[in-house]
Amino acid sequence: MAGIYVHVPFCKVKCHYCDFHFSVQLKNRAALIASICNELVIRQNYIGDEPVRTIYFGGGTPSVIEIELLNEILQTIRLNYTIDPDCEITLECNPDDLEEEKLIALHKFGVNRLSIGIQSFNNNVLEFMNRAHNSTQATNSVIMAKACGFDNITIDLIYGVPGTTMETWKNQLDLMLELGVPHLSAYCLTIEENTVFGNWQKKGKLKPYEDQESLKQFQYLIDFMEKNGYEQYEISNFARPSFISKHNSAYWLGEKYLGVGPSAHSFNGAKRSWNVANNPKYIQLIKKEEAFNEEETLSLKDQFNEYILTRLRTKWGIALADLTEISAEMLADSMPVLMDNIAEGNLVKNGDVYTLTNQGKYIADGISADLFSDVP
Repeated sequence: MAGIYVHVPFCKVKCHYCDFHFSVQLKNRAALIASICNELVIRQNYIGDEPVRTIYFGGGTPSVIEIELLNEILQTIRLNYTIDPDCEITLECNPDDLEEEKLIALHKFGVNRLSIGIQSFNNNVLEFMNRAHNSTQATNSVIMAKACGFDNITIDLIYGVPGTTMETWKNQLDLMLELGVPHLSAYCLTIEENTVFGNWQKKGKLKPYEDQESLKQFQYLIDFMEKNGYEQYEISNFARPSFISKHNSAYWLGEKYLGVGPSAHSFNGAKRSWNVANNPKYIQLIKKEEAFNEEETLSLKDQFNEYILTRLRTKWGIALADLTEISAEMLADSMPVLMDNIAEGNLVKNGDVYTLTNQGKYIADGISADLFSDVP
């Protein structure tokens, strides 16, 4: 099984925290969607003859463009790839883009999962982050989506936001639960250098949230979600039974995927490739049938380190058998670090599988970096 990721690089506004590739200039959207369709045809052999189990429209904000353009992409995929009958088709969307007519059309065209970028139900927080929607739109988008036939819905929420309190965060989770959302992706606010927040921080206009306060919110999140029947299957992702994201899980489990559109990444098991992150250049290169991406073959060290980076974040953890298959020498080099983290309470061992404890989840990136192999 394989997945297809479609990067739709358009947004209404630039959020203050975002450093993804996108444009707020929508005038060339039809040409760009046509180029994405052409790329899908050009690269139809990338994942071999494996059935497509997941299709994911990300960005950017795919919901900002016309439904007909999104359907063109879906139709191109259906004509050129073998689609699994139970294919999960996800669309990232913002609350302010969702209206009944659009939701009905999306459902009709085959989209069966919505990822709604709510980020917060608090108007002050939404304004601070420069989101285009308000709290009422956030709540109504979920209610409307469910009324239009979408039962597989995930929302994004952000914690660790400067100026907020634990009460603010608790209210977000209470609202999420009240709305009956079956999947939540919750992220700690990270201030990236090339963002508005990054610029504010440089100028002293923004003081980052204290790590200890973010940790308290994260710990409350874990306890709250478990108490209410959600499984934390990845550090930032929580799902009720049968609502785990198939697409994102495939990334973490090392399955093949084709990424199309500007800046999209692909992986076929041995090589990783990435498309040019420039909309006009991408369109021109596709039109001229010239190279629009770069690729690299993963070394054993790359495979070893990437396995740790992706799998350690999940409930499936890292298995010694898998690491031995990649490189027994590299595993031997990393074993002392594994043992140290067990002693420190960051990891737990079950058979030959190591998973993060709740304590370890907050410092997962650091643990992964320590476990990376330095063997040439």
